Amino acid sequence: MKRSFVCLSLLLISVLCINWIQNIGTSEFKQEITATLHKSVMEEAAWAMQQQPITVTAETCSRSAGGKHDFYSEGDYWWPDPKNPNGPYIQKDGLTNPDNFVAHRLAMIRFSRIIGALASAYTLTHDVKYVKQAIIHLKAWFINPETLMNPNLQYAQALKGITTGRGIGIIDTIQLMEVVQGIMALEKDAAMDKNVVAGVRNWFAQYIVWLTTSKNGLEEKAAKNNHGTCWTMQTACFARFTHNQAIMDTCGNRYKTIILPNQVAVDGSLPLELKRTKPFGYSIFDLDALTTLCQILSTKSNNLWEYKTTDGRSIQTAIGYLYPYLADKSKWPFAHDVMFWDEWPVAQPSLVFGAIAYHQTDWLKTWEKLNHDPKVDEVIRNLPVRHPLIWIQ
Repeated sequence: MKRSFVCLSLLLISVLCINWIQNIGTSEFKQEITATLHKSVMEEAAWAMQQQPITVTAETCSRSAGGKHDFYSEGDYWWPDPKNPNGPYIQKDGLTNPDNFVAHRLAMIRFSRIIGALASAYTLTHDVKYVKQAIIHLKAWFINPETLMNPNLQYAQALKGITTGRGIGIIDTIQLMEVVQGIMALEKDAAMDKNVVAGVRNWFAQYIVWLTTSKNGLEEKAAKNNHGTCWTMQTACFARFTHNQAIMDTCGNRYKTIILPNQVAVDGSLPLELKRTKPFGYSIFDLDALTTLCQILSTKSNNLWEYKTTDGRSIQTAIGYLYPYLADKSKWPFAHDVMFWDEWPVAQPSLVFGAIAYHQTDWLKTWEKLNHDPKVDEVIRNLPVRHPLIWIQ
């Protein structure tokens, strides 16, 4: 009995020591991440402090079937048919049509960058000026009747002559994740207008209903590749913000039972993305979404970072598979992307989140060396987490 007690005590001490060491390591990682980003965060926040709101109401497109307050975008890889210039568009996978209407998408990305920068600077300084500036933009997008956006994406990624909007367009609102993540950082300050926060939460509660019940929302939810991942990722993010535990649980179960087993191969590769005409960029993008989903939903009692399928598929294996090519793209064994091959990788969130989760110094060092300030619109658009500081507090 005495020997059993001693063994149990030693085991408990061992577990406590491991946890203590891991906590110290995590703290050191976060300090290093903060030091890496400090200068760029403060510079971007200075820019954000000078910006006035631009919402979907600032510009409209005659091809949109929606109204002034409806988000509108067009399918990226769809072009006029040379044989029938006035007829339905035709698809050219991987090749972006430069004449598409992108004003709403760019406005939303700009909004995301502004709130992300302000919230990041606030985490560093706790200066109330960043809170007050964020309120101006939040009111414009979600509260003010003259400028707000309707809480749906019914008219996203339309195709001329084919459809007024598609489920696939829902991927555009991954840009709103850093908006809600930023609010969660800023709302701790007494200067944050509680009525504004309540109004924004109500907007996202309505959006979640649309995401989970509309035809377009259900189609995107069922997508088998990165689109299905991004539906789950953003829905989980918005559900956490609105305290909707039922939807969060649904997203966590979907990751375990559908997304991970069907998208991540046993060796960690992402076969559905490798089939595309931009296999490198799409693999990076889907991995970023998968890791961000784990970052959003993981708790001590339900840690997705530690979850494995019965045949060994895991997010750790997926990061480990792609990491050598993020560190040295010349080793990539598959076809080069038809567009934007030279622009990838940048400072991918999969590396910084994975480094913290698994205490991987090499991943963090590679992340530090990569580009933290991409300028190409397509890269910025496909980088859903641009402000890691507000995600790791």
